[in-house]
Amino acid sequence: MTIPLPVFRLFLILAALLLAGAPLRAQNIVLMVNGDPITDFDIEQRSKLDQLTTQKTPARQDVINELIDDRVKMKEGKKYGVDPGVSDINQSYEGMAQRMRISPDQLTKSLEVKGVRPETLKSRMKAEMVWTSLVRGRFKEKLLVGEKDVAQAVQAQTGDKLQIEGTEYKMQPIVLIVPRGSSPAFLETRHKEAEQYRSRVGSCEEANSLFRSTPNATIRDVVTKTTAELPEALRKVLDDTPIGHLTAPETTKAGIEMVVLCSRKPTMIDTPKKREVREKMYQEKYEKTQKTYLEELRKAAMIEYRNR
Repeated sequence: MTIPLPVFRLFLILAALLLAGAPLRAQNIVLMVNGDPITDFDIEQRSKLDQLTTQKTPARQDVINELIDDRVKMKEGKKYGVDPGVSDINQSYEGMAQRMRISPDQLTKSLEVKGVRPETLKSRMKAEMVWTSLVRGRFKEKLLVGEKDVAQAVQAQTGDKLQIEGTEYKMQPIVLIVPRGSSPAFLETRHKEAEQYRSRVGSCEEANSLFRSTPNATIRDVVTKTTAELPEALRKVLDDTPIGHLTAPETTKAGIEMVVLCSRKPTMIDTPKKREVREKMYQEKYEKTQKTYLEELRKAAMIEYRNR
């Protein structure tokens, strides 16, 4: 029996979809946003994601509004050349998993168990990355919080001091590269190398000279941090490290990491209250600015509902 060519082509397409694990459900378009479709499947996926993150069942129209916002944000991002790549999104995804103290694969599996595709979460993350870059980039000056305004707010609230004594640390991170999938024996060898380097380095200059010429190792630019910007555990390590020496090696995603302490000196730093007030004032400006910006974009957007 001869199979008609169009039927044969359809068979091949279906077979390819099945092999790829692609869903064969019809993608019913609910609405178009600036020519970009939002389907029932998109709404279903975002609903499941929202329910997973908030532990509440979202209203369908609220979910639709979120998706409209995402489409509007992405279009505006393309207009200004803000378009995070796949590696940026994957890095953000991995960062989320790390904060949850699980692996990216475990995060993917936990989503899939709830019926959420990882691409659904990554899509939302990408829209927010684009939006944050747009708002902070386009309204940088408008978002500035004046020191005088912060000081007045602190004084009005508590009358506390604005600054206290702290410490300023200048340091350079160093990485001995360990490729992914390396054996425990190789990792142990790199640890021993790191300890040998620690015994040889006595200044930042020596560290720069050594690691800039060492294969499979890198030394980064000098970083300056104060007491207020570092976690207590790291502050203790730096306080116990002699100037010019390396901290103990630590295994990270990048490899074996250490820090060479270039200087440590007393300085005046903002009080926790002052930092809290500044952050709150910035956040209030950011929220007001982004809300107005988004409202303007939505008003200008072409939103067309289908079969409503």
